[in-house]
Amino acid sequence: MTIPETQLEKWSQQGAKVTSAATYEAISKVLNDPASPYYAKSFRTSLQGSYGNDTNIFKDSDVDVTMCLTSTFYTDTDSLNADDKAMYDANRSPGTYSFKEFKEEVLSWLIKNFGAGVKSGKKAIFVPGSGSRRDADVLVCVEHRKYWSYEVPNSTHFSEGICFWTTDNIKIVNYPKQHMANCTTKHQGTSSRFKYNIRALKNMRNAMIERKLLEEGVAPSYFLEGMLWNVPNENYVNTYRQTFLNYIKWLDNCDTSKLLCANERHWLLRDNSQVCWNLANFKTFRNAAVGFWNSYENLS
Repeated sequence: MTIPETQLEKWSQQGAKVTSAATYEAISKVLNDPASPYYAKSFRTSLQGSYGNDTNIFKDSDVDVTMCLTSTFYTDTDSLNADDKAMYDANRSPGTYSFKEFKEEVLSWLIKNFGAGVKSGKKAIFVPGSGSRRDADVLVCVEHRKYWSYEVPNSTHFSEGICFWTTDNIKIVNYPKQHMANCTTKHQGTSSRFKYNIRALKNMRNAMIERKLLEEGVAPSYFLEGMLWNVPNENYVNTYRQTFLNYIKWLDNCDTSKLLCANERHWLLRDNSQVCWNLANFKTFRNAAVGFWNSYENLS
């Protein structure tokens, strides 16, 4: 027996919305406080991750908050021709306030407001929950621009993303706004089935981890969203069982080297990349999911 439709439908339901919204409001209020040491700078806060994208499930824990500095931005000009690069360099004004300074001030401000439980991790700052406020990860980052051309000063021919540095000084560039917008478009294009199927698959993954059929960390939610985003819309039909069979078959037959992350800026599958899913983990997850599907009666 394979996984029943009733179980998949249960898994497709969205997790807590009220507490995640309240958590974001509480964190955002502190981050936007005029008394903060960085308030004179330009920045924006946003709700990201599964809660921001409405793909959260009941077992999702941390609320992801992005704190992005916009008065300073970092750039990638590798795609500019020589003339455009010369014009960019001629108009460039070096920033006077760095990512490092911004993150240090945000961290100290969060500790002041939420206590010693606030800890800086490899990528984000952890803010422990209290009462109805859930645990949160605050990703401190800076606006990033990848230029495609620069024909005039203040050119807008660039892709706007974010960048940050890990504690071991690795720069990571990502495009969360594009990811969120493209997932919303996909959801609309699949008769509002896309995000339900993401949640069903995330819960299926968690059930596999609980049964020791998959190791924790092999299939991050971000990459599962990207994987299903590539599947053509017509594969999302009115039952979860058939949709699963459709997208597994499609993934078996597609050219996996051409799969993209949902932001359309990064490849989904590449080894030795901070922003891509490695091919071995992708194959491990896909094979484990098929095995779990086919033997569900004996494992449930």
